Amino acid sequence: MRRVTTGADGAHGRALVDEPQPARDVVRRADVHAAWRLDAFVTSLTASSEHTVAAYGADVADFARWAERGGITDPVRVERLLLRRWVAFLAQRRYAKRTIARKVAAVRKYFRWLHRSGVIALDPSASLRAPAGEARLPRVLNGGELTQLLDGPAEEDEPHWRRLRDDAVLEVLYGSGVRVSELCSLDVVDVTSRGGSVVRDSITVLGKGAKERVVPLSESAVEALRAWIGVRHEVVPDGDHGAAAALFGNERGRRLTPRDVRRILDRRSATPTHPHALRHTFATHLLDGGADLRIVQEFLGHADVATTQRYTHVSNERLRSVYAEAHPRA
Repeated sequence: MRRVTTGADGAHGRALVDEPQPARDVVRRADVHAAWRLDAFVTSLTASSEHTVAAYGADVADFARWAERGGITDPVRVERLLLRRWVAFLAQRRYAKRTIARKVAAVRKYFRWLHRSGVIALDPSASLRAPAGEARLPRVLNGGELTQLLDGPAEEDEPHWRRLRDDAVLEVLYGSGVRVSELCSLDVVDVTSRGGSVVRDSITVLGKGAKERVVPLSESAVEALRAWIGVRHEVVPDGDHGAAAALFGNERGRRLTPRDVRRILDRRSATPTHPHALRHTFATHLLDGGADLRIVQEFLGHADVATTQRYTHVSNERLRSVYAEAHPRA
């Protein structure tokens, strides 16, 4: 169904916004994937994280189904106006601006891939833009929250190995600023030397875009890793490949997943906390301590220093807060 709304878009001063069709008109998933080459697109995302691949694949599939409901059965027939109508549809459905921005990024990447592959002659998404969203400052843990996570009391009847593993996970996240996906990808050989007998004070991680970077480990993280590796054999099978090589394992003897890490924070934190908050806190505390912005950028693996600059705003907010509380004439 197509609904006409007043607006400034289009030759007649109107914008066309497609509404979803009844469930009986929904295109079967297999048909959409074949006609729109979605499987090949997902396979091409070799430099992206597992989370990004899943999100982009789902976003492009959603767009394809939306387009098919309007009679567009393959990507060759997609034009710029259709993409603008799709963005308007998402806004009308009250998707969060950050969600719309991600969906637009996924679809733009998809059409760039089609263009490079020779499937389409022109990229209709070249000038596509998502609605501007409000800039949100990263959440930084306060002293009490950080202490609760890193030094909180053990749960009653908590297995000793799990306590040591959780300690190591949290210390590495806060002590190095790695992403949770990077942490879960670590193998024992990434943090040890001399046949696993010595824990190194830095690690090499594979970040976004398959870019390697070296990040330091805090003394607390090194000590926590040493304690965890001493009991790791209780849950992780012996071997040099797959889950057996993983630095961190779960109760099922498999490699730790980002969902497992979120469960660790759920157990430890009194307030809802995401693993990324530890990365934010790492960066902010470095800047609070006088670290150079470019060095922090390298530690975090940001391609653009503007991304790292968000943390300078957080540091400034913290300084103003301390000033307001401490200065008698503030």
